[in-house]
Amino acid sequence: MARPPSRRPGQNRKAQYSLFASYVVAVTGALAGLLLIIIAMFDPTGFAAIRSAGAEITRPASSGLKELVSGIGTVDERIAAFYRAGSQNVSLRRQVDINRTRLIEAAAIEQENVRLKKLLKLVEEEKDEVATARLISSSSSSTRRLARLNAGRSQGAYPGMPVRAPEGLIGRIYTAGSNTSDVLLLTDSSNVVPVRRSTDNIAGISTGADDGSLQIKSLSAGRNPFKPGDILVTSGTGGLYQPNIPVAIVVRIAGDDAVAVPLASPARVEMVMVQRPFEESLARSPGTSKQQSAGQQRAAPVALPPATAPNSANIAPATSADNAASVAQ
Repeated sequence: MARPPSRRPGQNRKAQYSLFASYVVAVTGALAGLLLIIIAMFDPTGFAAIRSAGAEITRPASSGLKELVSGIGTVDERIAAFYRAGSQNVSLRRQVDINRTRLIEAAAIEQENVRLKKLLKLVEEEKDEVATARLISSSSSSTRRLARLNAGRSQGAYPGMPVRAPEGLIGRIYTAGSNTSDVLLLTDSSNVVPVRRSTDNIAGISTGADDGSLQIKSLSAGRNPFKPGDILVTSGTGGLYQPNIPVAIVVRIAGDDAVAVPLASPARVEMVMVQRPFEESLARSPGTSKQQSAGQQRAAPVALPPATAPNSANIAPATSADNAASVAQ
């Protein structure tokens, strides 16, 4: 028969104490639970106070346990996020680039809408427009300051007709083809425009300086009346340009002349409007039909003086454009 294992008396005593302690704890818990049940049944107010006190005592332990459980529950997510951080950064950078491109496109569309709204408002206000067109190119190395429109005789644009943008005057048509035409810009030395100061109607003559600026000469004798910051508009003298079209702003004084820059820069303008000459607009009666007025335009287009036109085949009989140039001189 096998010999039973030897047991020391200390181990048996420790086991007995542990068993006794567990019985004491179980009985104490049962008695405490029974007591709480009795209090809840016969004194609900007191039981609520005891429950509140217990909640306050165990609140730090409950909060700590909850955070511990939450932290343990998200360990796998944090590990996965750590390993996916590189790919997530790449995708986020791509999304940022896409959003940046969309923001740039949205800004460009907003600016285009502003320009189109200005042009639409201008077309609604002006009753003598012939056509709206887009500036498609400009001369950078030529001796003449010209810009090209994608509208020509087929759209009703003829040499000598004024061209303006919502910001102000651009110039006048120099030569016209079937579907394109060249515009003589304000900055060309052969383009002379009668102007006036918008605040007090002091008259002057605007002449291009061939360098992107304008020379403003006063028609009044004596001291130069212009000063930096003056806004110049068309005066209507000569019958070519309608009055009150913005032309330029004075930037400095050079002796007896003033130097100004055009308000409508061809480098920033895209859409423009071709207008009928001012005197022709006044000559048309309200009862004239559109067909008659169109025939009148084709019969007597306004042209530049023969001295400035490079091709005599495109020159029509001189009209109000010649008068404007003679008055300016």
